Amino acid sequence: MHLNADFSQRAVVRFAEGDWVASPMPGVRRRMLDRIGDEVARATSIVRFDPGSAFPPHTHDGGEEYLVLDGIFQDENGDFPAGSYVRNPPTSSHTPAAREGATILVKLHQFDPDDRTQVRVDSGRATWVQAAPGVNSLLLHEDGRERVVMEHWAPGTARNLDATGGLEVFVIAGGLSEGTETFGPWDWLRLPVGSAFDAEASPEGARVWIKTGHLRHTGKAPA
Repeated sequence: MHLNADFSQRAVVRFAEGDWVASPMPGVRRRMLDRIGDEVARATSIVRFDPGSAFPPHTHDGGEEYLVLDGIFQDENGDFPAGSYVRNPPTSSHTPAAREGATILVKLHQFDPDDRTQVRVDSGRATWVQAAPGVNSLLLHEDGRERVVMEHWAPGTARNLDATGGLEVFVIAGGLSEGTETFGPWDWLRLPVGSAFDAEASPEGARVWIKTGHLRHTGKAPA
């Protein structure tokens, strides 16, 4: 499968316009945002776990990165409530589950193969900083390939970000406008290398997850 697989092009997926697609695991459904491959794929998805659903133990050969959008996600390392950000690097393994149900934004097979950095951040307990007037920011991860942040934008706040290395933004809550387009909760936008990102928060403000720089290092799909 190839979905939004041309990283030189702008890509948009609106949550309200899509349907859930069943996965091979009972009780697990997904909304695909971009994908190169079949079940083993370089993929970005919204994945919903029904209460009591789980995956068998598995290893992440290409790494796994996720943000918990609602509910509580679990594995051997503990419980991860909504707002949690986790990076499980290549060669790591776990047995994920959601006893009470959960929804996550997840990216698979997008790590540097030599990356061994484990990251776990609870945004509800972390220390946020003011990055600009009307903008509170939480750095989730940064290395030589990419930068990942979560931000709160006050209503009407203008936000201009460097997207020359590519950018992805996922609206967690509230909304924003970018050019002539508006985006609401769980909408996703990807801008290619060489872009600029000029956005404005909606009247209710915005909470967003943003990744920048990574598209300069876009690799091939896993075999």
